[in-house]
Amino acid sequence: MAMIDMFLSRAVKRGELTVIHPDGTARLFGSPDPDLAPVTIRFASWAAERAILLDPALGAGEAFMDGRLVIEQGDILALLNLLTSNNKWEAATGNLDPGLLKRGFDNVRYRIDRINMARRSKRNVAHHYDLSATLYDLFLDADRQYSMAYFTDPANTLEQAQADKKAHIVAKLAIRPGMRVLDIGCGWGGMALYIHEKTGADVLGITLSEEQLKIARERAEAAGVADRVKFDLIDYRHVTGPFDRIVSVGMFEHVGTAHYRTFFRKCRELLAADGVMLLHTIGRLGKPGVTDAFTAKYIFPGGYIPALSEIAQGYEGLRLFLTDVEVLRLHYAYTLQAWYDRAVAAREQIVALYDERFFNMWTFYLAGSLTAFRNGGLVNYQLQFSRSRSELPITRDYMAQAEQLLRG
Repeated sequence: MAMIDMFLSRAVKRGELTVIHPDGTARLFGSPDPDLAPVTIRFASWAAERAILLDPALGAGEAFMDGRLVIEQGDILALLNLLTSNNKWEAATGNLDPGLLKRGFDNVRYRIDRINMARRSKRNVAHHYDLSATLYDLFLDADRQYSMAYFTDPANTLEQAQADKKAHIVAKLAIRPGMRVLDIGCGWGGMALYIHEKTGADVLGITLSEEQLKIARERAEAAGVADRVKFDLIDYRHVTGPFDRIVSVGMFEHVGTAHYRTFFRKCRELLAADGVMLLHTIGRLGKPGVTDAFTAKYIFPGGYIPALSEIAQGYEGLRLFLTDVEVLRLHYAYTLQAWYDRAVAAREQIVALYDERFFNMWTFYLAGSLTAFRNGGLVNYQLQFSRSRSELPITRDYMAQAEQLLRG
């Protein structure tokens, strides 16, 4: 019996997984389940099997990218969904965790990578966000919202859900005309433009991606609001204020735990005395962890998804009022399903832009992220802060009322 057979016999109980080894022998794991489509995979080398045993995520990702793990029935999403459905976060089986030696290595790598100095931050951002603009057009919505959408109904389109996400966030900020707003990690400018359009506020969006900056400025010019919605290529540590409101969506994952204190201290410094801030970030359930090796190597070098306790250590003692916390569970799973479907439908265009290996890497990343939200320990957190005890209403009713107006 191959060693990976022992691993899979523990990891797969529900759903059928057929494995064909390099010598042609086949083994069936699990049992039929109406909620899980059968999957058949074939290994082109014994080395691919050994790599997966050492580190399931990195080993499977690289084997799939290189064609050493071939999916003959189903697709990469079906495979990862079958495996993670058998090993849900709440069950705490640990069957898909890397080996002890690999976990020790990853802990050392994580401690080095988390020292995310400014020069490394720009390089890390460029690794992901300075990819071809065409790539993002192929799987994102028209506004290029590259963060969790907000599904008031799981049947909603991605476009509707992304518009509702912006309304959900802006409603919490209680922005009034004439205010000055800072958007930290502004992406391609969609949130900043939305804030100005809906509230009349002046907005400064900042990014470390030259590609995003170029497109954001072009959008502001095209909308005729470049004098009111401005964008700059600058690290948040070098911004000067004050601002009435700060919003940051999907950027905190790149800050690095060693700099959480710096981040919150800087945000407090930038906020006016009655200023309000909304932080939207992916978060991990439970205790702190490490970034998996596949994501760190191929997708988000220097990135880290924080536990709620780690975020708290960043702002505690800084005299910021934590005024609201929301945990969003399945919204990113729905978002990633839409992105995955669009990426798969655009396979020929993505391969033409890059190559087959890149397409496999990208779909593995999207499928892995999707199943991490569907079955794993990832959620989204929205944390609202204020420097003032009395700037915001004392109940949450105003959020729902403002959201309805924005969506209307």
